[in-house]
Amino acid sequence: MSMEDLLKELKGENAPQEDPNFVSLEQLFNEKFLRGHSSFASFEEFLTKGNFQARTHEEIKNIEGELFDRYIARETDFRDWKQMLEAAKKEHEASKGKTS
Repeated sequence: MSMEDLLKELKGENAPQEDPNFVSLEQLFNEKFLRGHSSFASFEEFLTKGNFQARTHEEIKNIEGELFDRYIARETDFRDWKQMLEAAKKEHEASKGKTS
Protein backbone atom coordinates (compact mmCIF):
# COMPACT_ATOMS: atom_id res chain seq x y z
CA MET A 1 0.00 0.00 0.00
CA SER A 2 1.42 3.36 -0.95
CA MET A 3 1.73 6.22 1.52
CA GLU A 4 -0.96 8.09 -0.42
CA ASP A 5 -3.36 5.12 -0.14
CA LEU A 6 -2.60 4.81 3.56
CA LEU A 7 -3.34 8.50 4.11
CA LYS A 8 -6.62 8.21 2.18
CA GLU A 9 -7.61 5.19 4.23
CA LEU A 10 -6.82 6.94 7.49
CA LYS A 11 -8.90 9.93 6.40
CA GLY A 12 -11.73 7.64 5.33
CA GLU A 13 -11.46 8.77 1.71
CA ASN A 14 -11.01 5.36 0.13
CA ALA A 15 -14.12 3.96 -1.48
CA PRO A 16 -15.37 0.94 0.43
CA GLN A 17 -14.80 -2.39 -1.26
CA GLU A 18 -17.95 -3.59 -2.94
CA ASP A 19 -19.24 -6.77 -1.34
CA PRO A 20 -21.10 -8.75 -4.00
CA ASN A 21 -23.36 -10.20 -1.28
CA PHE A 22 -24.22 -6.81 0.25
CA VAL A 23 -27.88 -5.85 0.01
CA SER A 24 -28.97 -2.34 0.99
CA LEU A 25 -31.94 -1.73 3.25
CA GLU A 26 -33.77 -0.17 0.30
CA GLN A 27 -33.27 -3.34 -1.74
CA LEU A 28 -34.40 -5.61 1.09
CA PHE A 29 -37.36 -3.50 2.12
CA ASN A 30 -38.45 -2.41 -1.33
CA GLU A 31 -41.87 -1.05 -2.23
CA LYS A 32 -43.27 -4.45 -3.21
CA PHE A 33 -42.21 -6.02 0.08
CA LEU A 34 -43.51 -3.15 2.22
CA ARG A 35 -46.82 -2.82 0.39
CA GLY A 36 -47.32 -6.57 0.79
CA HIS A 37 -46.70 -6.54 4.53
CA SER A 38 -47.66 -3.02 5.68
CA SER A 39 -49.33 0.20 4.59
CA PHE A 40 -46.00 1.81 3.66
CA ALA A 41 -44.43 2.35 0.25
CA SER A 42 -40.83 2.84 1.42
CA PHE A 43 -38.60 1.80 4.27
CA GLU A 44 -37.80 5.45 4.92
CA GLU A 45 -41.52 6.22 5.30
CA PHE A 46 -41.87 3.24 7.65
CA LEU A 47 -38.99 4.41 9.85
CA THR A 48 -40.05 8.07 9.79
CA LYS A 49 -43.58 7.30 11.01
CA GLY A 50 -42.11 5.38 13.94
CA ASN A 51 -39.66 8.18 14.72
CA PHE A 52 -36.69 5.97 13.90
CA GLN A 53 -33.68 7.12 11.90
CA ALA A 54 -31.45 4.67 10.07
CA ARG A 55 -29.89 4.48 6.64
CA THR A 56 -27.46 1.60 7.12
CA HIS A 57 -27.45 -1.89 8.58
CA GLU A 58 -25.24 -0.59 11.41
CA GLU A 59 -27.74 2.14 12.28
CA ILE A 60 -30.57 -0.40 12.28
CA LYS A 61 -28.62 -2.49 14.80
CA ASN A 62 -28.56 0.56 17.07
CA ILE A 63 -32.37 0.82 17.09
CA GLU A 64 -33.21 -2.87 17.38
CA GLY A 65 -35.02 -3.61 20.59
CA GLU A 66 -38.37 -3.94 22.26
CA LEU A 67 -39.67 -0.55 21.12
CA PHE A 68 -38.75 -1.29 17.49
CA ASP A 69 -40.26 -4.79 17.75
CA ARG A 70 -43.53 -3.39 19.11
CA TYR A 71 -43.66 -0.87 16.28
CA ILE A 72 -43.09 -3.63 13.72
CA ALA A 73 -45.79 -5.81 15.32
CA ARG A 74 -48.24 -2.90 15.20
CA GLU A 75 -47.47 -1.66 11.67
CA THR A 76 -46.63 -4.85 9.72
CA ASP A 77 -47.55 -8.53 9.37
CA PHE A 78 -44.52 -9.46 11.47
CA ARG A 79 -44.12 -9.97 15.22
CA ASP A 80 -40.64 -8.47 15.41
CA TRP A 81 -37.56 -7.19 13.56
CA LYS A 82 -35.95 -10.62 13.25
CA GLN A 83 -39.02 -12.10 11.53
CA MET A 84 -39.33 -9.08 9.22
CA LEU A 85 -35.65 -9.18 8.27
CA GLU A 86 -35.70 -12.93 7.56
CA ALA A 87 -38.79 -12.57 5.35
CA ALA A 88 -37.19 -9.69 3.44
CA LYS A 89 -34.01 -11.72 2.89
CA LYS A 90 -36.02 -14.72 1.62
CA GLU A 91 -38.06 -12.58 -0.77
CA HIS A 92 -34.92 -10.85 -2.02
CA GLU A 93 -33.18 -14.18 -2.66
CA ALA A 94 -36.26 -15.52 -4.45
CA SER A 95 -36.42 -12.43 -6.67
CA LYS A 96 -32.71 -12.78 -7.52
CA GLY A 97 -33.36 -16.36 -8.59
CA LYS A 98 -36.10 -15.22 -10.96
CA THR A 99 -33.93 -12.61 -12.66
CA SER A 100 -30.78 -14.73 -12.95
